[in-house]
Amino acid sequence: MITKTIDTRHGTANQYSFSSGNCLPYTGVPFGMNYVAVQTTDQKGSWWFHPEDRTFQGYRLTHQPSPWMGDFSRLLMTPLSGDVHQASTFHTQSSYRPNESTFRPTHVSVTQLRYGITSTMIPSLYGGILEINYSDKNAGFMLSLPGRYEVEQIDAHTIQGHVINFSGCEDNDLRFYFTFSFEEAITSETIKETGEDGQIIVRFGDIPQQNIRFGTSFIRLEQAQLNLSREATQTATDYLEKSLALWEGYLSRIEVEHQDPTQTATFYHNFYRMFLFPQTFYEVNEQGENIHYDTFSKTVRPGVLYTNNGFWDTYKTVYPMYSLIAQEKYEEMLEGFLNSYHETGFLPKWLSPDERGLMPGTLIDAVIADAAVKGIRSDLMPAMLEAMKKAATVQSENSNYGRQGTLDYLKYGYVPSNYHESVNHTLDYAYSDFCISQVAQTLNDTKTAEYYAAQSLNYRNIFDQESGFMVAKDQEGHFRENFLDIRWGRDYAEGSAWQSSYAVYQDFAGLIDEHGGAEAFEKKLIELNNQAPRYNVDGYGFEIHEMSEMAALEFGQLAISNQPSFHYPFLFSYIGKPEMAQPLLKQLMTQAFNASPTGYPGDEDNGSMAGWYIFNSLGFYPVTPGSGEYVIGMPLVSKATVHLSNGEKLVIKASPNYPQQQFLHETKRNNDVHRKLFFDHSDLMNGGTIHYQLGTVPTPRTVTTNELPFSLSK
Repeated sequence: MITKTIDTRHGTANQYSFSSGNCLPYTGVPFGMNYVAVQTTDQKGSWWFHPEDRTFQGYRLTHQPSPWMGDFSRLLMTPLSGDVHQASTFHTQSSYRPNESTFRPTHVSVTQLRYGITSTMIPSLYGGILEINYSDKNAGFMLSLPGRYEVEQIDAHTIQGHVINFSGCEDNDLRFYFTFSFEEAITSETIKETGEDGQIIVRFGDIPQQNIRFGTSFIRLEQAQLNLSREATQTATDYLEKSLALWEGYLSRIEVEHQDPTQTATFYHNFYRMFLFPQTFYEVNEQGENIHYDTFSKTVRPGVLYTNNGFWDTYKTVYPMYSLIAQEKYEEMLEGFLNSYHETGFLPKWLSPDERGLMPGTLIDAVIADAAVKGIRSDLMPAMLEAMKKAATVQSENSNYGRQGTLDYLKYGYVPSNYHESVNHTLDYAYSDFCISQVAQTLNDTKTAEYYAAQSLNYRNIFDQESGFMVAKDQEGHFRENFLDIRWGRDYAEGSAWQSSYAVYQDFAGLIDEHGGAEAFEKKLIELNNQAPRYNVDGYGFEIHEMSEMAALEFGQLAISNQPSFHYPFLFSYIGKPEMAQPLLKQLMTQAFNASPTGYPGDEDNGSMAGWYIFNSLGFYPVTPGSGEYVIGMPLVSKATVHLSNGEKLVIKASPNYPQQQFLHETKRNNDVHRKLFFDHSDLMNGGTIHYQLGTVPTPRTVTTNELPFSLSK
């Protein structure tokens, strides 16, 4: 089984100053409402796990999508026995052996050497079971509750309550409800406590084993009890088998073969991370109806909802992958995002648990447009179009919502330099305008489509012919003085002009014209890749971790460590020279990714970087979500069978496939030579075969305009 080959510590060796993924070893069901992970330290903020730590503080129930976002509605569960001097994580922690522990998507097992306790945690969608085996007397269990809390013991087998803690939320009293059911009776004094940042220890006497089932809810205590009651008769084996079936159901949707088994491991470790986020944020009431807690109105509302997603990252790869193999979840997620719009007045940008307003642009527009052109949830598109247009025309009083500088963008055709990261805002708004146009086209709204297609060409307004970069302009139309191409920050988001000037996904043909033609553009791309990975820190005043990660890899200014560079190798395809990128893609996949705790070149970010690897392993990549195309790259797999959402199978083969085959010699689709440099989504959904013939030397050829990937200006 695929699930049993995955170690969730993949990409978890991180610190504040350097990221190897900034992942956490999440155990739970796919898209679970909660995840559980080992906590090794409470002294490093959001970096509370490291695979090299030898200390076990407990099983953390967590909702942290990224260390940069922080956690919310968290608590810690710690088995213990014997006497403890004080109820705290420091006084109860134990050493453990990471190499003798089990870290799987379905369950995590740890032996606490101090106590001789072996325990296994198996989470479900809304709860889980903790199976504890004791070897010493006076068995116990500690519940650590950060923030405000209330806990009450109902009877000898039940404890329930709630906790209030978050990094950011519209509801300052967002409650996370829990109920714990102990198979063996509690023998310690009855508990009823209200406090802040506390620990609760319960004792069970001299027992060899305890099974603790728990249920949780964001809605009310009764809902947590209901969630638990639905699993009350399940054994640990039942929990495990159900979780395993869910994981295998997703991970088996792509079956791959490699010449090198380590690459198979890397593929599936990445694939696992594509099914963690966004997380479920709705529950099912007694009547079987989907309901959720709306933090904006502080009420319970009908319908589905999802959280923990930054669309600036995930639109690039996660949702295009769902459009191929998980349309049923994509459809439901879109419904949830529309519910967010109805409740807040704006489509979400960065949810955790509600709108945090981070990163430039409103890139959920690309998630919607990609669904629209692929015929996914067409019934939602009229409402989605209105929501997209609102963000494009209405300035929210709360900067967390919608676009920043909306009215100035409409006035000047760009976001002026008095706005932080103005270049990225301008480029992202222009791309979003394209996405609005694409949705309007699917609805036969020609007037809206034409207007926003024209708006999407606003990228031209900040292109500086002299420097060949996108440069910030002030309100008078003057480019920023003292421009420096390697200066990070200020006008650019997590990069310099090199990482930010090619975000013209809707019109690379037009961008090539701005550079003076294909020859000049090619020269610029060569310069981008063949220079040293230099950077200037003036915009931030210090070195941020993204700078360090780019510098750690010797790929010039191609910072594959961060999302803005994901499409850079494919820029060569837009001048008809894909062979220039094929060795680059193969080297990036084999040198920057692996299946270890240091398996990523930078922040993984909710499945987005994992999705980059998965797509490129298959030999194609969605450069422009909303176009319905995938640009052909350089496959890494020897064979892949993709089980598409419509029941069809797409079989991909690449041969001969050894390290020396650095180039794609020829592509065949269903045994016919495929000359286009891209695949259409509608064609791939028909299934069939793709055969990549690889070679040791490049195969340059003349590419016609119709064989080039999508561009508005083409």
